[in-house]
Parts: sequence; C-alpha cells; structure tokens
Amino acid sequence: MSPLFNDGDVVLFQGDSITDAGRDRLDPRSMGAGYAMIASSWFQALYPSKNVNFLNRGIGGDRAKDLLKRWQKDCLDLHPSWVSILVGINDTWRRYDSNDPTSTQDYEDVYRSLLERTKAALNARLILCEPFVLSVSADRETWREDLDPKIDVVRKLAREYGALYVPFDGLFAQAAAQRESAFWAADGVHPSPAGHALMAQAWLRAVNAL
Repeated sequence: MSPLFNDGDVVLFQGDSITDAGRDRLDPRSMGAGYAMIASSWFQALYPSKNVNFLNRGIGGDRAKDLLKRWQKDCLDLHPSWVSILVGINDTWRRYDSNDPTSTQDYEDVYRSLLERTKAALNARLILCEPFVLSVSADRETWREDLDPKIDVVRKLAREYGALYVPFDGLFAQAAAQRESAFWAADGVHPSPAGHALMAQAWLRAVNAL
C-alpha cells in the first residue's frame, strides 16, 4: 500500500472543536489531542521516510462561515498541499441552542466558497469529512432533520470537486451497533478518545495509509 502523500507535502486539518481538540494556539505546530493528532502521529510512525508536515487550524465553535472569514490566514497563506475539512455540526447546533439557524443552502454556498477559493489559489487536494451527531439523547436525534441535508451537501461537493471523502457519520452509526453511542461521544458531538481514534483510522484509510 502506498499513501497518497508525497515528500514535502503539507497537510492542513481545518474545522471546529472536534479538529481543534485543545491545541495550543500559541504553537503553530500543535496538533491538539484528537483525531488530527492521532492520524498525523500514526502516519509519521508508519512512514518515517516520508517528510510530510501536518498542521491543525481547527477552532472550537466555528461554523462554515467562520472558516471562510479566516480562510486566507489559516489556509491559503499556509500553502498546504492537502486540505482536510470537517465543519457543519455547529451550523446545526446553533439552530437549537441559540435560535440562529444556518440554512442548507447557505451552508452549501459558504462551503462552496471555501473550495473555490482553495482551488483558485492552491494546487491542493481536498479531503472532505462528514459532519456527524450520535443519538445519545432525544434532542440529539431531532438534530438529524437539520444535519442530514448538510451531510448530503458535503457528499455532493466531494463528488463535484473530486475530493476524498471520510464518512464519519456512517462510521459512528456502525460503531454504535457495537457499543452504545455515549461510549464514542458522551454529548453526541465531541468524541471520546476511542471516538477520535476511530476517526483517525478512517481518515488514514481515506488517504491510503492504512
């Protein structure tokens, strides 16, 4: 098996708190303590001869529109070879906790702007990650009406832009058949250590590294 990354590649993880995972904002090399750290560490352990640099610029609480506001500084200016994006759960969450919804169309328009700006400025490959929620409670189950159409948007954009796709929502649905949902993410959103490890495995499979 040969991973898709080449010597000298820069791989950027972008997203919200799930990607952020407590990274040190004062350290540009900090990968946090989540799937981005696990995936990058395992890649480097498995392929030590490959000089691949990993960066994490996830920020907790971000929605797609927040990524767009900081895309120049936190993506384009870093000149990544690969851009991995996981965003969407806060676009759903704010509808229910703050009465501040993001329509499916607005989500698609902003997400498309991220991809268009990336393609226009960089010769970078894209890795689009499926936003997810686990049914740990009745209120989380109601979120599906808002989140599922957004997941469909990410799938459509992955096809349209020729991106790699990481099906995290389906992954956790499958995992919840083996162990209760709260084992993987106590609040249905933020993964446990096991949940982050599961995500890292799926991400590495997507880039042909596992």
